[in-house]
This record gives sequence, structure tokens and C-alpha cells, in this order.
Amino acid sequence: MSRRNTVWLALAALLAIIVAYQTVEHSAQRSAQYVADADVPTVVPGADVLAGIAEVPARIRTGDYRRDAFGDAWTDDTTAPGGRNGCDTRNDILDRDLIEKTYVAISRCPTAVATGVLLDPYTNASVAFTRGAQVGAAVQIDHIVPLALAWDLGARNWTQEMRVRFANDPANLLAVAGGANQDKGDKPPALWMPPNGAFHCQYAMQFVEVLRGYGLPVDAPSAPVLRQAAETCPRG
Repeated sequence: MSRRNTVWLALAALLAIIVAYQTVEHSAQRSAQYVADADVPTVVPGADVLAGIAEVPARIRTGDYRRDAFGDAWTDDTTAPGGRNGCDTRNDILDRDLIEKTYVAISRCPTAVATGVLLDPYTNASVAFTRGAQVGAAVQIDHIVPLALAWDLGARNWTQEMRVRFANDPANLLAVAGGANQDKGDKPPALWMPPNGAFHCQYAMQFVEVLRGYGLPVDAPSAPVLRQAAETCPRG
């Protein structure tokens, strides 16, 4: 074989590695991030999990919600798991939440998840993920506090910069089964909680912390639902 052919074969092999870089994480080495016992928050007995959060009588739909008020669908400013890494928020969250992953380089993202498995916290189902034309169908990224709900609770008065940060905040994002995400829509806890009751503690506590972190109120019908869900948390 000529030296020239040898060089071309070496370059082709290197390109294949770059374009289809694959890594497999074995499910036996870890359980789903949001199902593992270590991820279940504890609640101090007698504490009000909604302490410090304002309460409004009910959600009032303003009718002027626009998705683009929260910026482009995804940015690359997130810190989950390494922000400004060439991969947008959606790809970062898929990488964070899926197991048994393989990777592929796309656009500026060198480690986009190509295939993987989601242990869905909302339904407790195992969902296969394969990147492709229907990439968003089986596994979707949910805003725990929905954007439209946040808008009605006060985000419409935020700066654009704050809304973009909210929409891309890993603390408010979960990879979940597409069907469950569609069922939830922009409903508050009073109208929707995960079908998987074992996840109610984590969901409620994360929902509450997002409200608290962004100074959003809770709608009165959702307050008792969140408190009841917090009752399922271990006492610490």
C-alpha cells in the first residue's frame, strides 16, 4: 500500500472517531439520577416547605404569553454539566439524565447523545432514546415550572436576560417521557402531578425551590398539593 493511501486511511479513521465518538455507560454502575435514594430530599418535621413564598389566589392567564419571550429554544450558557461547551442546554440535559449513552458530534456539539435510555421519573418507565428525525418524540426536556405558568405568575415582568436564564436553568429542567410531558403541558401542581407517586417528593421540592429561587409566588390551589407531596419526603 502506498504512503499516500496509508495517510488517507488514517485520516478516514480519525474522522470516523470524531464524527461518531461513542461512550457507553453501564446501567449497573448507577441508577436514574432522580430515583436513587440519595437524591430524595429530606424535610425538617413541622417545617413549611412553602415558607417565604408568596401565595396568590389563583393563576390568572394573561393571554399574552410568547415562547420567544424566553429567548431561543436553547442556549449554550448552561452549567449542566459544563456550559459553553459547544452543546446547547437540551443536549446537556440529555447527557445529564440519560444512561447507557453513545455520542455523536453534531454542529458545534462534540458530545451529543446519539442513543441512550431514560429511566423516566414521571412514569417510572424505561424509554429508549435515538437521535433522529423524531428526536423529540420519545424523550423531551420538561420545564418543571412551565414557562407559560411562570409568565402568568410574574415572569412577564422580568428582564429578557432573566427569562432566558430561567428557560435554560438546569435546576428547572428534566429529561422525561414525551407523553408525560405532553400531558403536563403548562399545568400547575393543582392540575397535574407525575403519575409516578414515588417521585412526588422530588418533584414538589424541586418545583418549590425554583419558585423560591426566582421569587415567583405559588397559586393557592397548588399550595396544599405541594405540601402534601412534601409529606412523602423522608424526615431529616
